Amino acid sequence: MRVLHGLAEAAALRGCAVAVGNFDGVHLGHRRLLETARARAATHRAPAVALTFEPHPARVLRPRMAPPTLTPLPRKLELLEEAGMDAVVVLPFDLAYATTPAAEFVRRDLCGRLGASDVVVGYDFTAGHERARVDVLGELLLACGVGLSVIQPVTADGLTVSSTKVREFLLEGNVEGAAVLLGRAHDVEGMVERGAGRGRAIGFATANLRPEGLLPALGVYAARARVGGVQAFDAVCNVGVKPTVEESGPVGLEAHLLGHDGSDLYGERVRVAFVGRIRPERRFPSLDALRAQIGADAGAARELLARTRDR
Repeated sequence: MRVLHGLAEAAALRGCAVAVGNFDGVHLGHRRLLETARARAATHRAPAVALTFEPHPARVLRPRMAPPTLTPLPRKLELLEEAGMDAVVVLPFDLAYATTPAAEFVRRDLCGRLGASDVVVGYDFTAGHERARVDVLGELLLACGVGLSVIQPVTADGLTVSSTKVREFLLEGNVEGAAVLLGRAHDVEGMVERGAGRGRAIGFATANLRPEGLLPALGVYAARARVGGVQAFDAVCNVGVKPTVEESGPVGLEAHLLGHDGSDLYGERVRVAFVGRIRPERRFPSLDALRAQIGADAGAARELLARTRDR
């Protein structure tokens, strides 16, 4: 998949069908847009393209109110490639670009530099500084001879799929609900850093991660971990501040990889996909009590992961 950071070299994509959006999470609703763009592209034997913005416009326009990011750009690009896109255009978004009128965005960027033959957006998409809605967008594109497909809300298990709802589920610790809307388990990735070694001392070595992406609510989770993009392990993970051994501290992620002794992980990148919540995080009266609970958590994680593997 080709990745363009801007439209300066977009001439090779002329005639493309382009899905436009932020695509945070690349959830089932986004996938419907991408599928439609692929289908429209196939009719013209042209590239299927996703056009996204970086950073998320809300982080530029309303930084204090901007929602947490579900998928950092590198992970978003992976997911867009998995969805079958031929190319992704990442448009840098800043205050200057935010002043672009919808008509200029259509004429200059979509029709001119990109040379789109079809545009696909969600029903709630808005364009330009005046936040022009899809009916106005359709008229502007029609004037350029470009078609517009508007994707209506997508539902899963009776819920309207949205990045906002995925975030709500994750912040409640409902990773199963988030997975229904995403069409996959929510994951985060980070580099393994050196910790205090307390996990190894009590018989449960953990990989301490500084993750990129939104962590779910504090608690203990059954998860699947991938080391270096290759080795896969079942895991039990703690999202929290380690209250039994520390009075306070930043929220972090510790992953105990089942069947791995914890050696040779420092400096490795590990991706953790959250499958189910086992319990909330809590303080234990002693390290012995903590050790016993981690053993029980590991058993619960094995059982939960075995059940989900059989589905």
